Amino acid sequence: MAIRPPALQMGDTIGVVTLGSPLPANIINERLNTVRNMGFNVVLGEHVYDQNGFLAGTDVERAADLMRMFENEDVKLILPTRGGVGVAGILPYLDFEVIRRHPKIVTGYSDITVLQNVLTQYVNLITFDSLMLIDFQLETPIYNFNQFFTATSTFTSPRQIQNPPGIPLVSKVPGNVIGPVVGGNLTSFVDTLGTPFEIDTRGKILLLEETHEPINTVYRYMNQLKLAGKFHDCIGIIMGQCTECPIAYGQSYEDLINELIVPLGKPLMTNLATAHGRYKAAIPIGARVHLNTMNQTITVMEPTVSYTG
Repeated sequence: MAIRPPALQMGDTIGVVTLGSPLPANIINERLNTVRNMGFNVVLGEHVYDQNGFLAGTDVERAADLMRMFENEDVKLILPTRGGVGVAGILPYLDFEVIRRHPKIVTGYSDITVLQNVLTQYVNLITFDSLMLIDFQLETPIYNFNQFFTATSTFTSPRQIQNPPGIPLVSKVPGNVIGPVVGGNLTSFVDTLGTPFEIDTRGKILLLEETHEPINTVYRYMNQLKLAGKFHDCIGIIMGQCTECPIAYGQSYEDLINELIVPLGKPLMTNLATAHGRYKAAIPIGARVHLNTMNQTITVMEPTVSYTG
């Protein structure tokens, strides 16, 4: 059974870490003010503001910041500042036994995808493909905050994941399957192939989304997953958005899905508001999800957090 982290409550302490690429200090500070104004306390990792080229400090330093947050009994939510690149570099330095004994809410998307799926695979911890610190601003749609706080603070089960009004879920291949959901950012998913942290899709529902990659590059990554057996092993597929992905050689993201994913014959839902898009559904990685493409519904079948006692 998956480990559900303790629920987030108003007044709780949020641990902020930078696990991949750096974020400018002025943006971090602006977003921290938003978090505090929402009624939360904040603890900062020692290397939140660091910059080492395209990384925020060394792999060891970033990993140490994360482990300190798991070990800190006051911290209920671990909130990365952003994704970027480099999250995979911290994985060899994590103590999964400590994490198992001190489960926390871990949220994020982009390159944080790597960490989330590894925590699910190594620790059996439910994590959340949802907001990062950079999203805590006045311009963020209320839908995103509603999704985030519903997933991390409530115990409703079963619970449907719904797109914002006017953005329909689109069924491409009919089917009805239940299983844990894994995946997230396509590029980060592909980066795990051939490593000890390769994501296992056997018996799972596979979620994929991407951003700022031309469609011929998206094809390359998807075909690599196909050759690696990741689509063969999964029982269903949810395709999120490809945000600002340029058409290449006259081919669009929709064309790519129709030509590469639909023929696989797996239950397939597309157009889920995810991650890099303006609207972000909160997807509980590792939780059991009912994908019913005949009814065009995605239903979380279990609570994704536990009572704090």
